[in-house]
Amino acid sequence: MVQKIYSQYINSFRGLSREVWWLALVTFINRAGTMIIPFLSKYLKEDLLFSFEEVGWIMAFFGLGAFAGAWLGGKLSDSIGFYKVMIISLFVSGIMFVLLQYITSFWGLCAGIFVTMTVADMFRPAMFVSLNTYSKPENRTRSLTLIRLAINLGFAVGPTLAGIAIIASGYNILFWIDGLTCILAIVMFWLLVPEKNTFVRSTQKASILDFSAPVYRDKIYWLFLLVVFLIAFVFFQIFTSVPLYHKDQYNLSEFETGLLFFLNGFVIVVFEMPMVDWIEKRGISQTSLIVGSTILITLSFLVLMVDVWVASLTIGMLLITFGEMLGFPYSNAFAMKRAQKGSEGRYMALYSMAFAAAHILSPKIGLDVVAKYGYIANFTMISGISAVSILLAMRLKKLVEQQGYN
Repeated sequence: MVQKIYSQYINSFRGLSREVWWLALVTFINRAGTMIIPFLSKYLKEDLLFSFEEVGWIMAFFGLGAFAGAWLGGKLSDSIGFYKVMIISLFVSGIMFVLLQYITSFWGLCAGIFVTMTVADMFRPAMFVSLNTYSKPENRTRSLTLIRLAINLGFAVGPTLAGIAIIASGYNILFWIDGLTCILAIVMFWLLVPEKNTFVRSTQKASILDFSAPVYRDKIYWLFLLVVFLIAFVFFQIFTSVPLYHKDQYNLSEFETGLLFFLNGFVIVVFEMPMVDWIEKRGISQTSLIVGSTILITLSFLVLMVDVWVASLTIGMLLITFGEMLGFPYSNAFAMKRAQKGSEGRYMALYSMAFAAAHILSPKIGLDVVAKYGYIANFTMISGISAVSILLAMRLKKLVEQQGYN
């Protein structure tokens, strides 16, 4: 039985290109080194002593930078190619992460984090477009899942080590690790993965704001983006209000919070790739999986409202993890499949911008509610927003089925 499970797990990885495997390795190194992000709200609140409202504003600028980076990365991917965008993004953002530790003023951090995230998040749409080049059409969902596995394996390792590093040396060491691993990752990418300039230059202007582009006439895609925005709005609470809740409600240390994030990454590493392989063999529609994702994520925050039982943190993390496993690979696959040839950068940029917009609003609104009404009020609001995402995802599923597309 064990041998059979092991064989099925290994077989789920077969057929992926060499370039995708190298990209996964580079992604793992980069993600394992990205240690400050899960602890950024704690760093701002507990080390720099900012108020909830100030932390919310700084995290909103984090999201604004991600939004701008997604737009710029999509535009440049359609004009100069994803390869150059990826190299510029990681190399320059690595330097910026190192410098960020020396900024401690409120407005300085707002500006510094905005610029850093603008450059860093140029990488995301470019990386999505790269999968269209380095993987076969029938392997794109599994290729994306392998990249997500690398991200989450890094995410399992990174926060746990970060918690130990914070206790041993303080928060500043994390900025050095973040920056240097960004640079190491992109140097490895440049050495190991050859450039393939196979992108089709769009006949439209390479601007995401060119409203004559086909993506702006795709009403179903815009409903999909709204669903993605709401899912991301809810999900990003695990990086903002939830780590603070760990400390304030249960007095968890950074290491213990890191272990909960390790659980998230570990479950994804073990189960996501075989689950995707199993789902693809049974032909379950992408929109059905997105609906399932919204339901699980909603349940995860309802569980957190049971604030008298520390095990609710573990149950909530498991629920949101399985929701993430259903929602994120297949929402990404839906966006890539829907993208028209020559406009992939625009489609994937808008997809990334939906996440970035959520990252602007989620921390600010969530932390403002925490400051005024408490954590349970925030989780109640988040659960309500998540319930709306369920209804919209069900509507999306119906429209897509009527169109004969899944």
